Amino acid sequence: MFNHDRCHNGHRRARWGFEDMFEELWGGRGRRSRHRGAGGRMFGQGDLKFVILSLLAEKPRHGYEIIKELEERSGGTYSPSPGTVYPTLVMLEDMGYARATQEESGKKIYSITEDGRAHLAQHGDAVDDIFDRMARVVEGFFDAPMTEIHGAFRRVGKAAYGKATRNVRDPELLGRIREVLDRAAREIEELQAGTGSGGTSQP
Repeated sequence: MFNHDRCHNGHRRARWGFEDMFEELWGGRGRRSRHRGAGGRMFGQGDLKFVILSLLAEKPRHGYEIIKELEERSGGTYSPSPGTVYPTLVMLEDMGYARATQEESGKKIYSITEDGRAHLAQHGDAVDDIFDRMARVVEGFFDAPMTEIHGAFRRVGKAAYGKATRNVRDPELLGRIREVLDRAAREIEELQAGTGSGGTSQP
């Protein structure tokens, strides 16, 4: 119904070497529902129901398939939590826009109803806008110079954790490592955007 394949551009989820450790330190995998893009939320209030309906319009899907599909289409920058997707599916079912069928395995597979297709068609512009927003979030995320940032981030993580884990009984060295990281974070936060393609950043 809608051609939204442009949103993921064939990209796979980036693995930066220390990603799993970082996710645990930064609040666990439950926070992965926030995209790693330019800040803010991937979807506004009520957007997710249109996105899910659009995916169901393509073919019936399980809840976990919807989660994986959104992760794929956002290039790995967004992965909604089950606690977000499944209540939305239940809401769509209650509204008569989706239908759940129990499989022999006990799992539910969801499909769109005719009322759901009509509702989706009535809000076609809104759906296109949502997927365009997704495309803008991931645009350039895996291209230079962002790949250089990924590489630098990976090197910093490897150096910091490598040095720290080899010296866990040296509080003085660990404190110096923390100071270096804190200083780098402050300097990055204080950076201002330069002007033009060749502009330099000024604190």
